[in-house]
Order: sequence, then C-alpha cells, then structure tokens
Amino acid sequence: MLGFLKKPVVVTAEINMNLVALTVIGLISRLWGLSYPRAVVFDEVYYGQFVSLYMKRIFFVDDSGPPFGHMLLALGGYLGGFDGNFLWNRIGAEYSMNVPVWSLRLLPALAGAFCVPLAYQILVELQFSHCAALGAALLILLENSLITQSRFMLLESILIFFTLLAVLSYLKFYNLQRHSSFSGSWWFWLLLTGVACSCAVGVKYMGLFTYMLLLTIAGLHFWHMIGDQNLSNVSLMCHFLARGLALVIIPVAMYLSFFYVHLTLLYRSGPHDQIMTSAFQASLEGGLARITQGQPLEVAYGSQITLRNVLGKPMQCWLHSHTNTYPIRYENGRGSSHQQQVTCYPFKDVNNWWIVKDPGMQQLVVSNPPRPVRHGHIVQLVHGITTRYLNTHDVAAPLSPHSQEVSCYIDYNISMPAQNLWRVEIVNRESDTDVWKTILSEVRFVHVNTSAVLKASGFIGASLPEWGYRQLEVVGEKLSKGYHQSMVWNVEEHRYGKSQEQKEREVELHSPTQMDISKNLSFMAKFTELQWKILTLKNEDTEHKYSSSALDWITMDTNIAYWLHPTSGAQIHLLGNVVTWASANVAALVYMCLSLWYLIRRRRKIYDIPEDAWQLWVSAGGICVGGWAVNYLPFFLMEKTLFLYHYLPALTFQILLIPIVLQHLGNHLCRSLLLKSMFSALIVAWFSSVYLVYRTFSPVTYGEPSLSVTELKDLRWKDSWNILIRKQ
Repeated sequence: MLGFLKKPVVVTAEINMNLVALTVIGLISRLWGLSYPRAVVFDEVYYGQFVSLYMKRIFFVDDSGPPFGHMLLALGGYLGGFDGNFLWNRIGAEYSMNVPVWSLRLLPALAGAFCVPLAYQILVELQFSHCAALGAALLILLENSLITQSRFMLLESILIFFTLLAVLSYLKFYNLQRHSSFSGSWWFWLLLTGVACSCAVGVKYMGLFTYMLLLTIAGLHFWHMIGDQNLSNVSLMCHFLARGLALVIIPVAMYLSFFYVHLTLLYRSGPHDQIMTSAFQASLEGGLARITQGQPLEVAYGSQITLRNVLGKPMQCWLHSHTNTYPIRYENGRGSSHQQQVTCYPFKDVNNWWIVKDPGMQQLVVSNPPRPVRHGHIVQLVHGITTRYLNTHDVAAPLSPHSQEVSCYIDYNISMPAQNLWRVEIVNRESDTDVWKTILSEVRFVHVNTSAVLKASGFIGASLPEWGYRQLEVVGEKLSKGYHQSMVWNVEEHRYGKSQEQKEREVELHSPTQMDISKNLSFMAKFTELQWKILTLKNEDTEHKYSSSALDWITMDTNIAYWLHPTSGAQIHLLGNVVTWASANVAALVYMCLSLWYLIRRRRKIYDIPEDAWQLWVSAGGICVGGWAVNYLPFFLMEKTLFLYHYLPALTFQILLIPIVLQHLGNHLCRSLLLKSMFSALIVAWFSSVYLVYRTFSPVTYGEPSLSVTELKDLRWKDSWNILIRKQ
C-alpha cells in the first residue's frame, strides 16, 4: 500500500533562462534608485491628489478615466502606510517624511519591468525565433521613454502592461486552439485575455482601443472556424459562448466591480460632490447627507423646499429670490417689469427656500395628514422670506430677450395681473401618478398661462450685472425650443412647514429638521451617474507648455521636462531612444510597402514567400501594425490637450514590429550567405547604436548624474527639444 514511498518524488521543470534574465534585468532597470528624486515629478502632482483622497476615503471624480488605475496607485500608498497627508500643489515640491515614495512608485515600475518579458513571449507565440523575441525584449528594455514613464506614480506603464498581457494571453489561447480546445490551459488563457482587457480599460479608456482590436481578431478567427466542416454545430456554439463569456461578459462584470470597489472605498463627502446630483450627494457621509438626513420623502402642499438645478455646470445653483427688483430700464434701453428678481444662486442661503402652495387654499403649512403633490398637479411657489409668488409673463428676460422674465410678483396696481400657476412634471417618473419626492424626483415647472418652462439660463456663462449681484439668470423658456437639463430641478432640502405666521416661519426656515427617512441610492444608480459624469465632464483644456500634436510624436519633435533639481543641473525628461523611434517608423513603412507588394504579386498568382510565411507575416502585422494604428490614429480626432506620453502604447506595438521585419528580411530577402552575414553585421551595428543612445540619454532618464551646461547642450539633438539650462 505504501509502495509509492520506495521511489523519490521527482519534479521536473523547464526554465527559459532568456525569460528569467530579461525579467531580472527589467526589474533592475525600472527599480534602481526608485525613490530618487524625492520630489513631485510632473503628473504625480495630479495622481497624488487622488491617492490622498483614497487614503482619507473622500469621494472624487476624475474625468480622465475609470478608477482602477487610481486604485492601484492608492494600493501602493496603502502598502507603504501613507496617511494621505501631503499637499499636492506644485511640481518639484519635496516629499515629507510621511510619504512612502518608493511604495507609491512601485506598481508602475513593476508593470514597466514585466513589459520586457511580455514582449519576448509575444514574439515567441507569434512563431518568430527566440533571437527575434530577445531583440524585441531588449528594445523595450532600452527604450528611455518607457523607463522614465514607469519609474513614477503614473498610469501609462500599467496600461501598457495589461495591454501586452491581453495580447499574449490571446495568442497563447489561439495557439492552444488547434490541439487542446476546452482544456484547463485553454480556459485559463482565454479568461486571462478578458481579465487583462478589462483591467486595461479600467486603467485608461485608451485600453479600449486594444480591446476592440482583440475582439475584431477573435471575431475573424471564429469566422474561419465556422467554415471548418470538422466542427459540429454544437461545438461551434460552445466556442461562441465561451468567447462571449470570457471576452464580453467577464470584462463588463469586472469593469462594474472597479466602480463598486471605488464607491465602497470613497464613502465620505468631498470637493467633487457639487457636480453630482443631490441624491448622489445625500448618499455620502457628511456634506449634504449631514444636512438632508431624515428629511420628509414626499413633497406635500405646505412643504418648505430648496430647488437645485440638475445640470450643475459650470457650478451648482439653487432657485433664489431677494427683495431687490429688476431695474426699470436695462443698459441697452429695454424695459423690465420692475418685479422682484429671481435668480439661480450658487451658495446655500435662507433666500433659497420656497413654499409649495395649493392654489385653492390660503394656508402655507402642511395639513395632517399631508397631501402629497403628484405629477401633473398645479402649484404656486411662494418665496419663503418675502412671501411673494413665483411668476412669469410676456416680458423679455434681462440677458435672454427671446425668453420670458421670471420674477416674484409685486402688485403695482397696474394692468399686469399675476401669472403664478405652475404645473409639476416629474421627468424621471415611472407612472403618471408618481408623487414628487425629495432629492429623487427630477421635475420641470411648466407655466400654466404661457407654457414656458422654468430654466436656469446662466449656464451659457453669463451672469447678471451688478444690480443682480452677478448671480445666474433664470428665465421662462418655450417648450418648442427643446429639452435641456437646465430646465430640470430637484428638491434638495425639505421640511414640512408648521408655522402660518411670517415671523415664526422665518425662524423655522433657519432651523434644521429631523425625520428618519432613508434616500440611499442603489449601486447601479450611482454607477450610471458617475460613469455619465466621467464621460461628459470636460475640464477646460488650456494650452500647456509641453502639450503637442499627434504629428509631433512620430518623429519625436517634442519632449516633456518632468523634473529639475532646485540647485544642480540634474533633470528628468520624457525623451525616447532616437534610434529605436526612427527604426520603428522605418519598420512600419517597410511592412506596409512589402505587404502591398506581396498582395499585388499574389493577385497575379506570383508567390514570393511560402504560404506559412505569408500567414505569419499577416498575423504579426494584425497585432503589431493594428496595435499601433488603433492606439495612435484616434488622437487625430480628439479635442483634448495631448502629450508625448499618449503615444507610448502605440510605440510599444511599433517596437515589436522591428525584429519581425528584420527576421523576415533576413529569411526571405537575403538569400546568399554573404548577404546574410552582411545583414547580421548591420543588425549588430544598429543594436550597438540603440544601446549607445540609451546610455547617452540615461542621465535625463534617471535624473543622475548631474550634467554640466555643455553636456546638456550636447543632448539637445533637435531644436524643438526643451532641455533646461540654468542661467549662469
């Protein structure tokens, strides 16, 4: 029974020493001196703010993309014991002792280091030689721009890592397809493809480009499978479902999970709350939640409310009135009604309170039991402090002459009767009998007499003159002009009015209410709102000193100064290896020209290379040229401030193409032994120049040693490069 113990247990393993050596060298190149400089480097000033907010569990919105990349950076801070206490306000600021610099920069550096063995493995899986694979890995290893970008608290190296991992996983899955479908390793690499794609998209939306490329390639491969008569219909359906699960359903689920973790971690109110809806703000601890906790849920006749405009751009504001009136004549000579001003005010104020009144009754308090207001009901809105009624009429608004003036009605004993009836329309209602709810309901107020809709028009950027205290204009807009979010309002603060007397009511308006009714949003509601804000929120793009156009990237006509030592000439720049960038461009051009030549010749039934070599050439181009194109060309359509680092994912794919083209030229165009020997010698000389350029620019890649003025001037190989030289 114990006979198996008579023989030793032997475990054998194949270790690719090329892979091990590349991984070790990659780690050394990215991790060496990682804490230097101990100062804020370029966009660390941007991402560091989010890390601090994660540490303090404070909610934020970043319009640059999803939260997964930010969470990975925050994980580095968490592992290093960072408490979030640092003021990220200036590039070059020295880090205080509580900031774990090495830990914060660790994950981007590891991601950059592992890109080296990933490049090797990708070429091996593309069926190219180990020599070509080694060349691709060394080119990634010696690329100065990739080294610089991976050694700081930035996201590009993490994005490139997940992108390459997705490509490698799919290639391994595809190669296993031929002889071991539905095996454990087949499932592992297929599922890892989907996971890596979702992680790439979760870091930056640029990852979507490679994800779409892999989905397209997977679709083409499955299309070829449909034509395979050896596969049954059941087998084809299983293949289709497996790919749908791994490449669509799992990535979507993981993407949602990133937001779930993000929203779970950030449960406290913060500086970005104001761009979210009142319902979202009320779900956060502190801030609006502290004010609105326990408010009555259903708006009733006699309710005291504040009305927040849903659009919230460029700033949140509330429907407001004060005792001042519109001037009799505006500066342009137009006349007004001289009624009490109604504006949208961007701060909380007692003059933001309004009372919902039943037109058929005089009381301004909530009855017992309360009579809720429903969709379609007619109401009057009474200003809480001045007790005047919200009104609009056929008088031109002060800044928008094609819209109606909105005012609080003053009876001047002239032929201008009050027109103060408004119909409540709940925009997000589920039925026509829905009750108007605090925070949750988004409503329009349609004027009964003129059918104009109450609208905050100041969001076009204009505000009222001095007589209106620079507050935002509110108008009555005709429904025929279309729907806009600035026409929608929601109740933010709410209490049931109890005082009929004006003086008692003013005291009541200044005091908080306490009633226990929960308004928690579901995860999907919060996700939908946050995702929409990320996609639509646009910070004003300003011209940056180091911004560039997509055309500048190909020839590296630009650079970015990341850091400058406060006293010496030591500095760090985002600059690529000139030889590698030029070679990548040449390789892409050669590939496209050769492909066109082969296609024309094949059309004439002339086959210059064997069929298996042609298939290898096409598949490699689909990955490398396709990866370069999808990660580069979309930037020509983007209206945003662009920087050189946006090109790095595309550059990585282009670098992988260099050894592919070189091997193809050596195998199929250099036919004689002499030509092969000369070609090999040229490759050695070329690779030596790559290493020489890497060493030449290492001081501005790693930031040390410090260079003299003469040495810095010698590094300015192009007039367009901005190498920083201190005045003597």
